[in-house]
Amino acid sequence: MKIPDSVERGIEEVKKGRLVLIYDAEDREGETDFVLPASFVTPRKVAYFRREAGGLICVAVHAAAAERLGLPLMSDILRNFAPLKKMVEGTGDLSYDRRSSFSLWVNHRETFTGITDRDRSLTIKKVGEAVEKVLSGKDYDFYSEFRTPGHVSILRAANGLLEERRGQTELSVALALLAGISPPAAVICEMLDSKTGNAVSKSDAKSFAAERGLVFLEGKEIIKAYKTFFK
Repeated sequence: MKIPDSVERGIEEVKKGRLVLIYDAEDREGETDFVLPASFVTPRKVAYFRREAGGLICVAVHAAAAERLGLPLMSDILRNFAPLKKMVEGTGDLSYDRRSSFSLWVNHRETFTGITDRDRSLTIKKVGEAVEKVLSGKDYDFYSEFRTPGHVSILRAANGLLEERRGQTELSVALALLAGISPPAAVICEMLDSKTGNAVSKSDAKSFAAERGLVFLEGKEIIKAYKTFFK
């Protein structure tokens, strides 16, 4: 089975630390995200995400790394706190999914407020380094390196990755795996439309990518490629 040309180009771009755009699907959020390997993040790139995408800047991590780092799903934490239990998403709450992938919100302990482009860049880069360390078998005390609550949301990919869930979290981690990037962690951010107040439309996201020489990928193309290599 041949890999879609857009995925091949996307793989080459992320290997070089360049931004790509991923559209999930019409029957999911219907959103396009900026995606960049976490190891290539800089304050300038965080600023670009903030200005040009405008959504929530998060870092998506592989489930195996999240498990070794002790990063739970936020919904699991809240279910154990009785006053908030009834607020936690349940079956039917999300029309496009069974659950979200939010884990902890963190700042690295070397940051100041945590919200500046420099602070968020540092936190994201350190999360990526943590993922790389634990996946290479090294000991790492995540809780001594980071504090919570913070300004960077960690997203935990599903244990079965695309076989279990096909959100932006899993698509970005899958692309990192296809590219052989270490660590398999990515900065992602939704593209929002300041004129309509909605997510940027698929057609406008494609135009944005074409005008700037960026690769635009569809979730279904990544899924096809992933199935080819990781059967």
